[in-house]
Amino acid sequence: MIGRKIEFEKLQAAIDKDRAQLIAVYGRRRVGKTFLVNEFFGNKYIFKHTAVSPVDDTTKKRKKNIMKLQLQEFYFSMRSYGLKEGTSVPTNWQEAFFVLEQLLEEKDDGKLQIVFIDELPWMDTPRANFMSAFEHFCNDWCLARKNFKLVVCGSATSWILDKLINNKGGLYGRVTTPIYVSPFTLHECREFFKADGIHFDEFDICQAYIAFGGIPFYLDQFRKGLSLAQNIDAILYDTNAPLKEEFDNLFTSQFTNADTLKRIVTTLAGKRIGFTRDELAKKPSLSSGGSLTDNLAALEKSKLIMEYIPFGESAPKYKLIDPFCIFYLKHVKGNTGSSSYWQLNEKSPSVISWMGFAFEDLCWGHVRQIKHALGIDGVITKESPWNIMADSPRSGPKIDLIINRDDRYICMCEMKFTRGDFEVTKSYNKTLLERTERVQQIIGNKKTVMSVLVTTYGLKRNEYASRFDRTVTLEDLFQK
Repeated sequence: MIGRKIEFEKLQAAIDKDRAQLIAVYGRRRVGKTFLVNEFFGNKYIFKHTAVSPVDDTTKKRKKNIMKLQLQEFYFSMRSYGLKEGTSVPTNWQEAFFVLEQLLEEKDDGKLQIVFIDELPWMDTPRANFMSAFEHFCNDWCLARKNFKLVVCGSATSWILDKLINNKGGLYGRVTTPIYVSPFTLHECREFFKADGIHFDEFDICQAYIAFGGIPFYLDQFRKGLSLAQNIDAILYDTNAPLKEEFDNLFTSQFTNADTLKRIVTTLAGKRIGFTRDELAKKPSLSSGGSLTDNLAALEKSKLIMEYIPFGESAPKYKLIDPFCIFYLKHVKGNTGSSSYWQLNEKSPSVISWMGFAFEDLCWGHVRQIKHALGIDGVITKESPWNIMADSPRSGPKIDLIINRDDRYICMCEMKFTRGDFEVTKSYNKTLLERTERVQQIIGNKKTVMSVLVTTYGLKRNEYASRFDRTVTLEDLFQK
């Protein structure tokens, strides 16, 4: 098991409690939620069920009978765990959970009993009245038995948050242990590749992260003996590429209105700094498909996008942050005609330029490591970029990341993705000086500006190198 120490500790704490538990494990598709639960419990359950995936071909063809299909599979799961012959397939969820209660009572020997329902949100199909039946099962049966621990799992993060963890109805306060499973950090990616016998250096792992994020299932597609570029081609561009349909499946598996949310994400991908809600509302392609506010909230809860307030501004923007979605929309969509696309284009000027921007996004996902390298782990901070338009009274240059600290300092971070030590030239030194002065002018004398370089290998020593107060490298970003 790579990483997941905190998740294991939370599961153990829940199991050690002498009362019933409702444990909700959630996170992005393919992040390893089911693997985590199965590894911790050793697949030793009194009952386990996995809902039918909405992206399976069978499910797509039987959308009109999806509730019947889900109930049928639930019945088959009960049969595999000892339900006696003669019991018919339930026709609704109230009946299904009643039959499950009878099965669990027969199997209960007074010892610890683990019930695991995987991909629970998929069972909540239209007009199925699933939630009322599930609430009754939890409140009147599971949570009344202190030796029972009910573990539910779901990729539909917004559903888990809205219907379970933040439920305002019958399940209010019932989730005893919420566990969010996050993507791997760079450090964990390195450990993952090492365990698979794939010997990438930190620079290659960094590029892999830019394309796939820290999603274990995606990283598991890499093969020994192939270069990074060959692997990317095999995983995304080849005729039988395993992730060729992953972008569409990512949305179908998490959202009922997948097409609408894909349009929002595609729009956000067109502008690195993102859009305000009002700017998005003016886009013709986003004029239908439900409430824009609700759709943005669903994407943010799923951590595909982020809401942030640019430095010195008050209006929030929405920005696409999922590495795989960004890479797919920028480089994969429309370019799958060649099985060697990435090998032919990875060193093109446009790709090299794009990698610099993608490195900025990677750094945003490792702010904790940057703060640790700067020795400010315990300092309360707010992070934001700065890219104010020239017609604003607070206009300023583009700054990749500003760490606004409560200890009266501001870290002005510049991200540089290079294949060697970064060199501060005379012209760039002038640019840095102007940026520092502009930030200091905006904030006045309340705080001191500190210039920080975040780069791959380090800073080349010359007469202008002292312009940066601190340097953070890949070695720092790869720390735990």
